[in-house]
Amino acid sequence: MSKLLFLLFSGLKFGKLLTTGGTMLLSVFAYAFIWGWRYAVGFVAMILIHEMGHYIAARQRGLAVGAPTFIPFVGAWVELKDLPHDAETEAYVGLVGPLAGTLGALACYYLARNSGSDLLLAVSYSGFFLNLFNMIPLSPFDGGRITAVLSPRIWLIGVPVLVGLFMLRPSPMLILMAIMAAPQVMRAWRFDPSAPENQAYYTASSETRLTYAVWYIGLLAFLAVMSHEVHEILPRHL
Repeated sequence: MSKLLFLLFSGLKFGKLLTTGGTMLLSVFAYAFIWGWRYAVGFVAMILIHEMGHYIAARQRGLAVGAPTFIPFVGAWVELKDLPHDAETEAYVGLVGPLAGTLGALACYYLARNSGSDLLLAVSYSGFFLNLFNMIPLSPFDGGRITAVLSPRIWLIGVPVLVGLFMLRPSPMLILMAIMAAPQVMRAWRFDPSAPENQAYYTASSETRLTYAVWYIGLLAFLAVMSHEVHEILPRHL
């Protein structure tokens, strides 16, 4: 019986690896049609580093979490099987994803500058920009999860940001994100900080709020600067 359970458990673990690896390969294959396989591998690696940040952070906080799953032209996500018990935990899991992604993009940037590789420079730009995009202060973006510990009402600031991005560069992806964000916007609009359930979930010390505000603003500013700087030095033929 114990051998059977071990084989079943191993099969489940192997199945998770197959799901992550298989969807990663599918994404690489899809992106390779547009940008070539070398850039596609780097691009998917940037997404993986970001998602593994969320995965590790969730495990650190004792949350059951699934391995990353990729969808071409949409991105990837890790499935939280246990929901965070408070806004601080949600903010922590939300922050470590773009933080890990930023470190990955920064490492790629330095490799690019030391080797003179335009390919690595383009991959680093994709990493900086993707993580910057995820910092929009609106759930389900990571920025929305981080700023929730300050107040869900901050999500209302993310609405004109998302609309502005769509006006600047219309995309089906932005429409999808707007649809996903709509219920959260309504939550923010109707948010009552005095409601018992909100007090239980969103209560945090001033020190905690200040810490996350500093991390959020600092990371947002760094990503904005790096995205602009790398974009400026990218060869125009890429």
